[in-house]
Parts: sequence; C-alpha cells; structure tokens
Amino acid sequence: MLSTYKRFFLLLIIFVVFFFLVATLRVWRNDGSFNTLIPAFLKNRAANYPEAFTPINKSALKLSDVEMISRLNQEYARLTKAVVPSVVSIDTAGIRTEKLMGFFGQTDIRSYATQGQGSGVIVSKEGHIITNYHVVAGQKKIRITLHGGKTYGATMIGEDKLLDIAVIKIDSNESFIPLKIGDSSQVEVGQLVFAVGNSFGLGETVTQGIISAKERSLSDNQRDLFQTDAAINPGNSGGPLVNIKGEIIGINVAIYSRDLKNPGFQGVGFSIPSNEVNDALEQIIKRGRPIRGYLGVQMRDLDSAVRLELNYIKNGGCAVLDTTYGAPADLAGLKSGDVVVAYDDEFVRDTEHLITLVQRSKIGKKVKIAVWRKGQFLNLEASITEAISPPVYSEITMNQETKDNIEMLRNIGIEVRNLTDEERAFDNSGVLVTRIFASSRAAGIMQPGDLIVSLNNMHISSSREFYQHLLASAAIKPISFNVVRSGSSIRISLPAP
Repeated sequence: MLSTYKRFFLLLIIFVVFFFLVATLRVWRNDGSFNTLIPAFLKNRAANYPEAFTPINKSALKLSDVEMISRLNQEYARLTKAVVPSVVSIDTAGIRTEKLMGFFGQTDIRSYATQGQGSGVIVSKEGHIITNYHVVAGQKKIRITLHGGKTYGATMIGEDKLLDIAVIKIDSNESFIPLKIGDSSQVEVGQLVFAVGNSFGLGETVTQGIISAKERSLSDNQRDLFQTDAAINPGNSGGPLVNIKGEIIGINVAIYSRDLKNPGFQGVGFSIPSNEVNDALEQIIKRGRPIRGYLGVQMRDLDSAVRLELNYIKNGGCAVLDTTYGAPADLAGLKSGDVVVAYDDEFVRDTEHLITLVQRSKIGKKVKIAVWRKGQFLNLEASITEAISPPVYSEITMNQETKDNIEMLRNIGIEVRNLTDEERAFDNSGVLVTRIFASSRAAGIMQPGDLIVSLNNMHISSSREFYQHLLASAAIKPISFNVVRSGSSIRISLPAP
C-alpha cells in the first residue's frame, strides 16, 4: 500500500517538473517574461500596479494628408448646423371615437386617446411649418419642439390631403429661423441630399444619401416623387430633404418596405418635390385651401379587355367611361369610348398620368386634348375649372357597377390595391390602402399605407373581395377593420351612414 502512494507522488512530481520545463521553454522561445510562471497567489499583486501603459498621442494621419475629406467633413457639419434649427419635432394628441353595435341592437360609443409623432420644417419668420397631413390629421392638440428644446403649441392653417401636405403655425409672436424652399425641377439623379427629422421620436436626426430616382409613384395622388437612399424612418414624416445649399427640395413622406407588418428602412425612401409643396403652400396661405384643376371625366386604364372592346392597339392612353354633365370634359365634346392620347401636347401614359396633368393645370387655362374615337384622331379643347372638392377620376369596375354603388364607395372614401408578390412573400395578407377621399367617412380615420387584413371579421384577400364586402354591409351597419399600421395591429370602426 505504501509503495503505491510512493509511486503516485513520484509520478505527480515528474508531471509537475515536466510541465514547468515545457512552460519555461515556451516562454523562452516567445521572448516572454519568466515572471509569468509564478502562480498569481504567490505574487505580491499590489506590487504590479500601476500597470505599464504607453498610449500614442500621434494621429494615424495628418489633416493635410486627407485635406479633401477634412473639408468635406467640416462642410457636412456646417450644413447640419445651418439646417437643424429650422426643423421641428411634432407631437400630437387627439380623441378617436368608435361606434360599436351590441348583441341586442344597442349602440355603444367608445372614445380613446391617440398620440402621434412626426417632423416639420419652418418656412417663414412668422413660424409657418410644412409637414405631412397624415402627421396632424384629426389631432386636437399639436405641440412643436424646436432645436433648443423649447416647446410651443401650433394651429392648423390648411391642408392638401391629396398631396399629403399640411401647413401649421406656431402659436407665438416670436421670429423664427426658416429654410428656403428650393427648385425641385433642378434636382438630378445622383445629387447629394440630407434628410432631417425626428426618427422614432429620438430627436433630431440627420442622414445623408443621394437622389436615387425621380418620378416615382405611390398612388394616383402621389406621383413624381423623389426616391432617395438617405435613411428615412418612422418619425421622419414631414421633415425636409435638403440639398448641399440647405434648401428644401422635398418633404419626406414614406418608405418602401415589403414587410408591411414590420416596416423598416431598406434604402428606399420617398419625398414630395418642393415645387409641388410650394404651390400647395402658396394656395393655402392665400386661400386656406389647395386649388386643383378639374376636367370632370371618369376613366380607366387600357387593359387587354378594353383594347379588344374598343379595337385600339396603340400604346399609352386611357379610356373615357363617362363625363360629368356641364364639366369641362363634357363641354369639350369628350364621349364614352374615347381614348385620351395626349393632354396639352404631352403624351398620356395612363390614367394616373392624366390625373396629374389635369390637377396641375392652371384654372382657366385652355388645353388641347387629343383623342382617338372609333378609328379617327380628333383634337378637342377644354377650359380647366377649379375642383371645389377633390374629384374622383377612376371608378371601381365591378359586376354590379351602378351609380348607387359608386356613390356609396365615394361616401366611404377608401381606395385599395392588391399586394404585390414581393409583399406577399413576407407573409402579408389583405389589401393596401392607396387613397382616402377628403370629406368621406374614412377621412381622418384611415390612412394611405394601412394594410387592411379583415372587414367585419371577414378575411380579405383581394381588392375585388374588399369592395364586395364593403358594399354588402356599408349601408346598413357600422364597418370594422382589422388594420396593420406602422407594424402595429389596430381595430378601426366607421359608423353607419
């Protein structure tokens, strides 16, 4: 037994000596310190402090080595310093009311508080601010926070719901620092731009990018938008897109995200060009409301079925469904079955293109309209009038297309589209709201960009299915929607007429 213990301790000693020799050899080969071989508990740890620490005080490069980048860095900072004082954060609060039907026919009115955040930019010394209409729509209280942290109340001056622009004014007699509105017609693809806003409610945020494309469309209301890769996130809505001179060349309005339930910036943001914004601003300041051209015609795009019916094979154009009695289109001689080929000497690509051209026409202007009618080309002339309320140019075409149905859909005021294959790939389902008509039941409640998943607890898979369910229930009872907005699921109700 004793010899067994002796052999064990002998082997242990041999192992320790061998381990120490190997460790010593490794330290020697690596030019290390033999002090590392001493166990920590045998050292006087206090004697090792302070640690040897030799920082370097010399930069990797001199500013003269990167002179161009240095100047660019200073100019970025100078531009930001000049622009940021004119950009404001907007916080809103309001009350939304829902009418709910009980089991025994009783009506229950439910109200709840709503809050929102966005951005805006000061455009006058008096404190006029441009922002998106959807940022302040239906809100009872608007609070503005300036660059230095000072807060004010604000009052709505006017809005252009179709363009998604609103003008508000700070409740103060102080003088404020405005930014100049630039000329968006001079903007070129590839141009350097900066987006400023209140991303995610974190406060002032500046992102830099370029103009990626022009004349992008989100709907028939918002056309010819600028596309930029400058990061635009929730909270940036209503903030300015500025050029290198610190001029406003656009108002940030939306981002593109294929995952509608979890939206996030993916390098594609959109801004409303400043020239359109400035036109709306001038009209609101002068008259309190936007002024748009009106033709008074109902149209539809030329799909294969329409082309076959009309025997029209050329590219572009849009088909006339009907004209409003006494409207400019009616007086000019436009008829059902005509194909509008050109408007004011500009080739018409489709229905949305014609809508844009008409709405931008000056009131009282006489415009030439080239039409194709039963194999012949005709030149007509129309005098554009003012649209007292935003006109509805495109109608919903369904099997039971009647004037009553169209009037009902106008009263509700929601236009939707089917989801693209890319959007469905992210497990999205439902239809996407593209337009809300002013003075409709949905105005101020629903928003463009809402993803409608169900209607009155019935799942929606297509726009046709949406309109059929809408018409079936809208006249007799309230309508409830399950909606995904900015990644959050909410329930919205429209009262019965």
